[in-house]
Parts: sequence; structure tokens; C-alpha cells
Amino acid sequence: MSLKLRDLIRQVRACKTAAEERAVIAKESAMIRTAIREEQEQYRHRNVAKLLFMHMLGYPTHFGQLECMKLVASPHFPEKRIGYLGMLLLLSEQADVLMLATNSLKNDLHSENKFVAGLALCAIGNLATADMSRDLAPEVDKHLGSAKPYLRKKACLAMARCLTKCPDMVEDFVDRVVSLLNDRSHGVLVTVVQLMTRVLVMDRECHLAEGGDDDGDRDYESPCRTAFLKLVPSLVKLLRNLLSMGYSPDHDVGGISDPFLQVQLLTLLRLLGAHNAKASEEMNDVLAQVATNTETSKNAGNAILYECVQTIMAVESDDGLRVLAVNILGRFLLNRDNNIRYVALNTLAKCIADRQPERDEHDEQHRGPDAASSDNSDNSAASALQRHRTTVVDCLKDPDISIRQRALELIYHLVNRENVETLTAELLNYLVLCPREHRADICTRVLQVVDKFSPSDLWRVDTLITLLTIAGRESAANVQSSTAVYISRSSEDLRAYSTHKLLKAIRDDDGSQRGLLNVGIWCIGEYGDLLLTPYTYHPPSNAPNSTGLPDVDGIDSDEAPVSVSFSALDPATVVDIVEGVTNRHTCPLEVKQRALTCFAKLRERFADVADADTLDKLHKLVRKSEGSQSLELQLRSCEYGALINAITGVSVKLTTAGGGEEEDIFGGGGLGGTTPVSDSVRSAAKEALARMPVVDIKLMQRKRDERSGDMSEDGMGVVFGGDDAGDSVPAASGGEPSLLDLDDIFGGGATLAPAPAAAPPAQ
Repeated sequence: MSLKLRDLIRQVRACKTAAEERAVIAKESAMIRTAIREEQEQYRHRNVAKLLFMHMLGYPTHFGQLECMKLVASPHFPEKRIGYLGMLLLLSEQADVLMLATNSLKNDLHSENKFVAGLALCAIGNLATADMSRDLAPEVDKHLGSAKPYLRKKACLAMARCLTKCPDMVEDFVDRVVSLLNDRSHGVLVTVVQLMTRVLVMDRECHLAEGGDDDGDRDYESPCRTAFLKLVPSLVKLLRNLLSMGYSPDHDVGGISDPFLQVQLLTLLRLLGAHNAKASEEMNDVLAQVATNTETSKNAGNAILYECVQTIMAVESDDGLRVLAVNILGRFLLNRDNNIRYVALNTLAKCIADRQPERDEHDEQHRGPDAASSDNSDNSAASALQRHRTTVVDCLKDPDISIRQRALELIYHLVNRENVETLTAELLNYLVLCPREHRADICTRVLQVVDKFSPSDLWRVDTLITLLTIAGRESAANVQSSTAVYISRSSEDLRAYSTHKLLKAIRDDDGSQRGLLNVGIWCIGEYGDLLLTPYTYHPPSNAPNSTGLPDVDGIDSDEAPVSVSFSALDPATVVDIVEGVTNRHTCPLEVKQRALTCFAKLRERFADVADADTLDKLHKLVRKSEGSQSLELQLRSCEYGALINAITGVSVKLTTAGGGEEEDIFGGGGLGGTTPVSDSVRSAAKEALARMPVVDIKLMQRKRDERSGDMSEDGMGVVFGGDDAGDSVPAASGGEPSLLDLDDIFGGGATLAPAPAAAPPAQ
């Protein structure tokens, strides 16, 4: 004889190990199978109850599915209740035996006992298949007109399942659904509104499945949507009555009258008001009433306000309502509950992202110096959001990482030409504290912000240098190559400032910021001669931020102009700093490759100003890697050494493969090196070193055209730079290919660094 359910639970709880529990379950399962095989009807309901307990523990119970069908067909309510519960838990809509229950469900729907009919409606609402929905829909429809609210609300949920499985039946039941909106029972009203919401969602999904466009077909109206739009005044009246209703103990939750029905009504109004100006106009007043009169001290009120904000943002509401919605979310940001703050940040970011196409179209129409101010005047919701900027920035200091990430996403959308300096400084501050795995994405986002909203070339370059100083190890190749592009295209004065600052940053770095070392060593090689003269930057006194630099430390720099000065360095000091970077045992190979090119360039740039010891040291540093295990370092070391030898007039000879004779690799000297290197060879070698380009603009343009199909669509395909394209470094003349481009310097990073708009494409 099998155990009672209570005894089985007691035995399972008494098990000390998982093996003991499995043994108990296996023994009881065997006894249940025996009872099923012997048709022990008196224990059938007990066995199904024990199977439900085993199912909750995760053990297989499929062998009891037919027992559930037998209990459902039982005339006794206790057994029928256990049978329906087992059917809901042990079966799914894919189960073949579910079709056997169709006749029992139909019989139970005709039962005079409302609880039996309610069990059948619950089963239909959870398990009905498409075939069952077609067979049982007429019986469910009869219960929609039942005199008992208990059955009407369950019938609404069952009908929602039937219409979901058979969308073609929607038009047949629209009139019945409309009539239920006048019901006095709040439970029925909640389920009716849910049914209408489900029908609208399903109608849109069917329209999209037929090839419709969610954004393009704004005038699309289906028969059911047209019928529901006529009910907007009734829905508005119902919502207004809920707001003015006094205390009702049956529906009051935390001082709010039936918040569940209010939330469902707001959701339905959002679907009806989207892309429909007339419906939106009818609901504007009640939305304003909900937003201003709802109590926020309880969570129920916050739920209603959140749904109200979503509805206001989705319908064709006026600017006043949108400002009200943004202010509500701003109050949410001040709440101590992190869940409410997270919801507010997420909703604000979503609202801005949804309206981004409109903002872009507005920028195209109002492009000019007053574009930002025009945007704020035309879109007061955006202006209201800017007033909460300080609160959003404060969320970056929250201990909860999810709050910080949501605030970070929102700040990206808040940036414009007026606040770019302040918000970029906050992003750089957060970059110091954020987890390392998030730094690469933040660096890329800051690059996008700098590229789009930079107020000046000096601020742009200085921000990127600061970025590399903080997160050079995690920065992507496109951030490094873009910094090189901006520096190379800037004026001589800005190049001097950038080179001095990069040298100082390299000297102070511990060798961990790989991106900073890459850009800094490259810049020293290109503009090392600018380090030999002192540099002083005098900011204009009328500049908002007089230094033109990002306020990384959060200190207000608007009070007085601050000059930036760098002292002149001698060539030996410059060489020692770069050599110190390469001598670290943690120095990456790519940095050593940049340093090798830097030494070769400095050998030519310091030829007239450095002493013999420094030039000799540079030559030795170039030849130091001739025996390196890295083939790239070894090859470049030999090539650069040969070029330097040619400049100094030393012929370089190789042994031929055939007879062991020596041959001058430049073709200018005789055998044995008796003839010195010709002047043409020396000038060609000097030109080769001097013309290793900062940026070969034509080559970059050509590569960008070739790879345009492979570029990412995350905003990095826009042209880098500002309005000073005339200061860009010219490409090699005569159509000859240059020795190095950004592919050589940054290992392919140049594929993401676009050329200036003024440069013509290569032919």
C-alpha cells in the first residue's frame, strides 16, 4: 500500500543525502505505477497529489498524465480539482494526451457549478491549443455573458488564450468584448482590459508578419483597432472615475483605488494613442490628472506613475505633458529605493533613444551655430531632461553597479554642444573608478562624443590624451589611431603642445598604459624636434573654460585664465625617456616596434642639433634589435640601420649567393666598398626617413573606400576632425607609396580612422 502525501513529505525531509531521497522517490514511484496498473480508483487522487510533489522536486512524473485525465472526468469536485491541478502542472500544450481532455472540458463548461466551470476555464486559459481553441471558443463565449462575475472574468482570460492561438477569430468576438466594458465588477474590468490589450498586440504582430512596417504604417487601422478606438472616451471616463473614487475597502491598496485596473487602463491607452492624434488628444487631460494627483509615498502610486510616464511618451502628447513626465522621472531619481531609480534611468534612456531619429532630423534642418539652442527651444522635454543632469551625474557615484551603468548610458544621450565639456569630465572621472571590463566601451563612447561635439581642437586632443592616460591599456586601436589623426591634422602650435604633454605623460607612466605609449612614442618620433624649444599656451580670456582642457578633477576652472608652459628639452633627454620605456621588462612588443621607428626618425630629426654621442646612441638603439627573436623587429632594425648608414655615407655590402663576392645593396659602391655612397643615394635615404608620414591622407581615403562595406555601424564611420582640414599633413608627392602608414604604426587601427572630408579620394 502506498504512503499518504503527508508521510511521503515527512520521509523526504528526513533524508540525509540525495541518494536516500532518490531511493525514497524511486520506491514510491514504483508503488504508484503498481496502483495505476491495478486501477486502484480509491487512491487515484492521492497518487496524483504525490506526483505533483515529486514534480516540484524535479523527478519524472510523465507516467501519471493519464491519471490526471481520469480525475478530470470524475463527477466528484475534490477529485476533479486534483485532476485539473495535475493537468496544469504535469502537461504542456505539446502533450498528445491533452486532446483527450477536450470533451471533459466541454462538459465541465456546461456545469451548473461555477467552480467546476471555473476549473475548465482556467485549464483553457493555460493549455488550450489551436484546435481546442476553435472547438471550445463558443462555450467560452457563452460564459462571457454569464450572470456570475466569477465566470465572466475567467472567461475573458480563457478567450485571450483562444484568440492568441487563433487570430482569425478576433473579429467574431470584438462586439462581445466591447460590451463587457460596462461591467460593474472590477475583476471583470481588469480581465477585459487585459483581453483588449492582448488583441491589439496580436493584431500588430499579425500586421508585421504580413510584411507591414511598424514605423511606416502609422495610418494602418484594423477592424478591431477601429472598434477599440471608439471606446477611448469610455476608457478615459473609467480612469477618471477611479481617480475620483473615495475609499473602498474592496479595492484600496496603499491609499490608491484599484491600482491594478489603473495600470491596465494606462497600458491600453498607450497602445490606442500611439500614432493617433485624435485618441491622444482625448486622453491628454486624464493623463495629466493621473500624473499630478497620484500619491507617491507608496509603491502602488509609483507603479501607476511609471505606467503613466510610459503612456505620455508613447502617445502624441504635447510638450507640457512630456515635461511633466520627465519631472516625474526626475523625482524617481531622488528616491532612496534603487529599483525605482533604475526604472527611472532606464525609462529616460529609452525615451531619448526612441526620439533620436527626430533629433537627428531636427539637427539636419537647423544645422548651424544656434543648433543646440534651437533644439532646446523646440523640444522642451529635452530641456527639462537637461535640468536633471546633475542628478543623473550623481548616480555615477552610486555603489550599485547597475545604477552606474544605466546612468552612464543616459549621460551619453544627454551630451550636446553646450554641456560637452562638463559631461566629458564626468565620464573621465568615472573612467578612473569603473570596472576594467567596461573601460574599452567607455573609451569608444568618449571618442564619439569628442568627435561630434568638440568645441575646439585643443580641447579634443587634450581630452583624448587624458583618456589614454587613464585607460590606455584598455583603449581600442581606433581610439589610439584617431588621436594620432587629430594631432597630425592640427596646427604647428597644437602639435607642440601635444608632443610636450605626451612626453610628460610617458615619463610619469609606469608602463602599463599601452595605448598612451603607442601614441606618445609615435608622436615623439614625428615631432621630436618641437621638444627642443619651450612652449607656452596662453588661453583667451573670454573662453568659458579658459584652459580649454577637460576639468578632470572636478575643479571649476572658469575663474581665471591659466597658462600652460613646458620647458625645452635636450635631445639626449628625449632619447633617454623613450629608451627607458623600451627597457622595462613589461614593455609590449608593439611598443618596442613603435620605439624602433621613433629612434630611426629621431636620428634624422636630431642630425643638426644633437651631439655625436646622442646620434651614435640612436644608431646603436636602432641596430640593437638586429638579433631580436621577433622577425618584424629584426627586419625593421636592419632596414633602418641600412638607411642611417646610407645617410652617413657608409656603404652596406652583402655576400652574394653564388661566388661569395660582396655587393653594395644601394648599387652605388664598387666591390669592397672602395667607392663611397653617391649623393643621390644619400638624399634618397634622407627623404625616406623624413617622409615616413604622420598620416598619409590619400592612402587612408583609399583604404576607407575599399573597406567601407566592412565598417561597423556604431557611429565610428563618421569623418574624424573639425573645420581645420587645411592644416592636415600633406601626403607623399609624386604619387609614390610611403614607407609607413597607420597600418604599420598602429597594427591596422587606421581602418577605423577616417580621412578628412577635404581630401579627395585616390584615383
